Amino acid sequence: MNQNYYEIIKRPVITEKTNIQKDEFNQVSFEVEKRANRVEISRAVEKIFGVKVAKTRTVQVKGKVKRRGRILGKRKDWKKAIVTLMPGERIDFFEGV
Repeated sequence: MNQNYYEIIKRPVITEKTNIQKDEFNQVSFEVEKRANRVEISRAVEKIFGVKVAKTRTVQVKGKVKRRGRILGKRKDWKKAIVTLMPGERIDFFEGV
């Protein structure tokens, strides 16, 4: 896949669970391009944030079925990457907040 690194990494996933993963296991989660593989995701994180990646896991997340009145809709399916950073490395999304 020949893409720009910023097209592979779409956004960080910031939830209560990912904050616990960040503190305890030095892991960061991202929403990524569906066709990107682990190697491409690792390279993109290393280039964008200037950190060393120890390992990358990926998960296909199924979109939830949501209801608005009587109309049923479905959120889109997406791919999540859980990136484990090398010891001593760190990514801060909210510096100074």
